[in-house]
Amino acid sequence: MEKQFYTVARIEGEYAYLCPDTGAEDLFIAMALLPSGVDEGDRLVYEFPEYTILK
Repeated sequence: MEKQFYTVARIEGEYAYLCPDTGAEDLFIAMALLPSGVDEGDRLVYEFPEYTILK
């Protein structure tokens, strides 16, 4: 599976909206599935089965 890149567009309570680099529709995902300390504006990479914050 290919790496997928996202930007955290916004966080609303226990959920985050991730904006994919591909221009596809935003992804609505539970914060529990994201790395600890993730914040709005962070860049993430998804490599099955986890998300990692890009530095």
